[in-house]
Amino acid sequence: MSATYRVAVRALCDFTAREGDLDHRFTPAPSAREGIEGHSLVASRRGADYIAELSLSGVFEGLIVTGRADGFDPVANRLEEIKTHRGSLERMAANQRALHWAQVKVYGALLCAERSLEQITLTLVYLDIASGKETLLNQEASAAELQAFFASQCRRFLSWAKQEADHRQRRNAGLQTLRFPHAAFRPGQRELAEDVYKAASTGRCLLAQAPTGIGKTLGTLFPMLSAMPRQQLDRIAFLTMKTPGRRLALDALATLRASQSDEAKPLRVLELVAREKACEYPDRACHGESCPLAAGFYDRLPTARQAAVDQGWLDREALREVALAHHVCPYYLGQELARWADMIVGDVNHWFDSHALLHGLAQANDWRTGVLVDEAHNLVERARGMYSAELDQQRFNRIRRSSPKALAGPLGRLARQWQNVVKDAELENEGGQGKPAYRLLTALPDKLVAAAQQVGSAITDYLGEHPEQTSFELQELLFEALAFCRLAERFGEHSLCDITRHGRGRAVLGLRNLIPADFLAARFNTAHSVVLFSATLNPAHYYRDLLGLPENTPWREVVSPFSARQLEVRIRSDISTRFRDREASIEPMVATMAQQYQRKPGHYLAFFSSFAYLEAALNHFREAHPGVPVFSQTRGMPEAAREAFLARFTPGGKGIGFAVLGGAFAEGIDLPGDRLIGAFIATLGLPPFNDFNEALKARLNARFGKGDDYTYRIPGMIKVVQAAGRVIRSPEDEGVVVLMDDRFAQASVRSLLPSWWSLGNPNP
Repeated sequence: MSATYRVAVRALCDFTAREGDLDHRFTPAPSAREGIEGHSLVASRRGADYIAELSLSGVFEGLIVTGRADGFDPVANRLEEIKTHRGSLERMAANQRALHWAQVKVYGALLCAERSLEQITLTLVYLDIASGKETLLNQEASAAELQAFFASQCRRFLSWAKQEADHRQRRNAGLQTLRFPHAAFRPGQRELAEDVYKAASTGRCLLAQAPTGIGKTLGTLFPMLSAMPRQQLDRIAFLTMKTPGRRLALDALATLRASQSDEAKPLRVLELVAREKACEYPDRACHGESCPLAAGFYDRLPTARQAAVDQGWLDREALREVALAHHVCPYYLGQELARWADMIVGDVNHWFDSHALLHGLAQANDWRTGVLVDEAHNLVERARGMYSAELDQQRFNRIRRSSPKALAGPLGRLARQWQNVVKDAELENEGGQGKPAYRLLTALPDKLVAAAQQVGSAITDYLGEHPEQTSFELQELLFEALAFCRLAERFGEHSLCDITRHGRGRAVLGLRNLIPADFLAARFNTAHSVVLFSATLNPAHYYRDLLGLPENTPWREVVSPFSARQLEVRIRSDISTRFRDREASIEPMVATMAQQYQRKPGHYLAFFSSFAYLEAALNHFREAHPGVPVFSQTRGMPEAAREAFLARFTPGGKGIGFAVLGGAFAEGIDLPGDRLIGAFIATLGLPPFNDFNEALKARLNARFGKGDDYTYRIPGMIKVVQAAGRVIRSPEDEGVVVLMDDRFAQASVRSLLPSWWSLGNPNP
């Protein structure tokens, strides 16, 4: 094999040195930030000649091995591998220690070869984060011994590396001849594909607004895959907001695959599924003593991994079949295969979350990655959630009552700080009788955060010393405290702090992210190219600003294949749905809906801003028009009820479904043809006017000068356009949308509606 396959030292040792059980019992572990700080602390204690983060590389029979050793002291001729930990070292699994020794030995071999050293001291430095104490394990080794070890590890990996190099060559050759699977592109689909290909070819991000019905999924996958060999992309990730989006991507990939010759089908496709959906034994703990699929996992992993990559197509069902055939956990087999798949289909959190799997792998392995983000208009709110956290006083109090005595001190201090924060926020006598009291805090409650940090450390240390005392609730409190404190460390103008009191002892302290750009910008920079696409990505500056996209990110609007004659859009400018006018608005709204239904009977959806508004309109409609079939979305609607709601929309059927704007039926559903012929939208979808949104408005105005637009108008109109988009799903569909609010007649609002709509003059 020519020297074309590259592997990181960590990845090499992960492949060759792991054995035994999968064990995901709680073990106190430092955060990534604590790990970085721990490495810096160790380096600061060394002499002036100490070299930290020493880059090393070597070649063995065509295999390129690269990495960065933690530290080298040339005076003492000592190479160090630093590992931070919590709790007793004696409890560290033997196979974990073996992995650490393997890493430092490989680094030692590379260093001896590079510097012509005959002998070296290898040191594992275990740093206890809590105490700052170092435990040093030393081993003298000759260059010959280390070279032999290095060669043995490389040989174990070499057959796999040769297979991977051959696979990549066949994959790229196949993709260079990739053909579009249909005789012709749909209208607008070629334009979208060309823009995606240009973005991938120039290594840029792209915002692509493309209407439903043109085949956006295939129109983005095909060009990104075509660019893969030419741009030497290592991986492509297709990321979705909801499970149905994964299915659409897999169906498009299956269509592509079926249309190619056998020589063009080596692409490995992996679907990543959430742990709770992939677990075969949800009632068992994730370790070898409890779960049969965890016992001996790493011993059986090589054959399972080989079988999986031989199969190539690994959606949820296929991955499960391979895993169970080899008696390993499907979820963790999928996590392993994320390292070796070409195309990964999964949720957006796999790239954008603070602990994102794919982003971490891309960084560790220096991948060139192409990222496709479907329904990208949702990414602002999803990302805000990823970088927000809460502390729940009620949960804390419940756990405190049953906690071990050893934790009484730190838990008591946190309890006192809770009371102080509630008192300082003047919430002591508010939040009762079912009415929560809400306050924005002008600053982070530093004393409470410090107490929460102490609780996190105390629980971590206690569980490290008493693993048998681990309970789900104690772990839950720990993870909640750690997540909150980590975000508190990065608290700034991108976030705010608030407290909500639901009654005595029932306060929730929140860190709310407002501007995800400050967290996401690095994620866009890590990728070779990111394409964000949706039917609603207007205006472009809203997404560039709030997501932290590079300044040179172009915005493209694909010309709609639909014509104005397909969709009649009417504005009832004599109706106001403002809160003060809602009671008066119901009668004319109901009359408008009934008139349209009588004019053309069929299936319609009516969207309202809240369940209370919906229920008032529904009751009035039933009284005034008992002969028209109506059905309604309800609060907390279970999945079976949602499916039954959608099942009412049969071809040729009649009736009006009442739903909430921004809810389960306002986007992501497909009712083509006469299953849905119209929509009534009785709201601008504006977020509620409250303290939080006003604070958000002020913060966004200070940063971007567009606080009102970014807080209220644009998010509301995104919901409106998404809901209206349920009506026209193909070039053959026809329908009507009635916008019922006088503000739809305003130029600033009309500018946010699709350009292909023919609005005409607002009419009462």
